[in-house]
Amino acid sequence: MRGKWMAGLGLVLAVGCGAGAAGCGAGKAPVVPAVVEAPVKVARCVLKFRDTRLGNAARARLSRDLATYARGRPGRIVYAAHDLVTGVRLGLGEHEHDMITASGAKVDILAALLSRRDSRLDAGERDLAARMIRESDNSAADALWSRVGGGGAMSDFYARIGLTETTPGPSQYWGGTNTSPADRLRLLKVLIRGGKGGLTPADRGMVLGLMERVQPDQAWGVSAAARPGDRVALKNGWTPRPFIHNTWAVTSYGRIAGPGRDLLLSVQTDQQPGEGTGIQTIEGIARMIGTRLHHLTPTTTRPCPTNPIP
Repeated sequence: MRGKWMAGLGLVLAVGCGAGAAGCGAGKAPVVPAVVEAPVKVARCVLKFRDTRLGNAARARLSRDLATYARGRPGRIVYAAHDLVTGVRLGLGEHEHDMITASGAKVDILAALLSRRDSRLDAGERDLAARMIRESDNSAADALWSRVGGGGAMSDFYARIGLTETTPGPSQYWGGTNTSPADRLRLLKVLIRGGKGGLTPADRGMVLGLMERVQPDQAWGVSAAARPGDRVALKNGWTPRPFIHNTWAVTSYGRIAGPGRDLLLSVQTDQQPGEGTGIQTIEGIARMIGTRLHHLTPTTTRPCPTNPIP
């Protein structure tokens, strides 16, 4: 029995120290480190949803606050806003179409001229266009209004692009063009997306590019809705109204674009006691919309289903 046990021990030793096995003999057997796997981080799965209930409540509060603000300011105040990213719309009197746009009509003049000329403007006309939009030069607007064909040609242009709430000024008085905030947004959409107006992408880029580079002293207005780093393309208008109690009409419309936002905004005022008052009112409305717009599309998160349906 003892012999069989020893034979078995010899077999075990033979297996443990066979030919080619390292560390057999007098030295100690090497210590083989155990394989340790790094802990695996498992990402938490969540789903994000738009919270319609909270968004509607925030929109109701903002609309109420805007209306309260407008009631507390002098004169007539109307506005329209549409964020192309989220689809959010806001407005107060946005279809009132007897609001004088003054120099705001200069964008209309350039767009109509480009449409009429199939983009072929000579160097002199391009210089006039730049002065008209960037500097709000009235003499340049007079010249291009005449080359467009005056009010009759402008009426045809408005009909083609769907501006049903805009009427050109009489005779040579382009500054007497009446419009609505809703039509100002329609014009901006034509410049951004194109449409039936016959404007090429290059035409639209030219107009918006000039609107992005207005002189610093004319960059007031709806630009108050911009966050740091947002791009702003705008055109403002202002004119005294000597036959309406010596008041002013002051307007501003444009595009404010940045991460998660492509906001079109038009604010028009009339019967203002002064140009400065109109500017303050426009910027107050624009700032309120710009700072609170993201509250209108809040989101909530939920964990992913643990047992998804196959």
